Amino acid sequence: MKALRQLKIETEREEDGRWIAELPDFPGAMAYGDTRENAVANVQALAFRIAADKIEAHDRAPEIAPLTAVFA
Repeated sequence: MKALRQLKIETEREEDGRWIAELPDFPGAMAYGDTRENAVANVQALAFRIAADKIEAHDRAPEIAPLTAVFA
């Protein structure tokens, strides 16, 4: 069994005050939130959706550890 890797999440605050969280390992996967924590929660939910879609498509499931943020 392969070791699971942590999911890297990058965050940044936009000029309008919103926060954006991105998943560098999944190009184009990003989510906004009114707080940093909200943006991270939203992008973690997106990561679960991506994983579920891959599993349903009989694609390889992403080998990610529980979705704890490792901020860049």
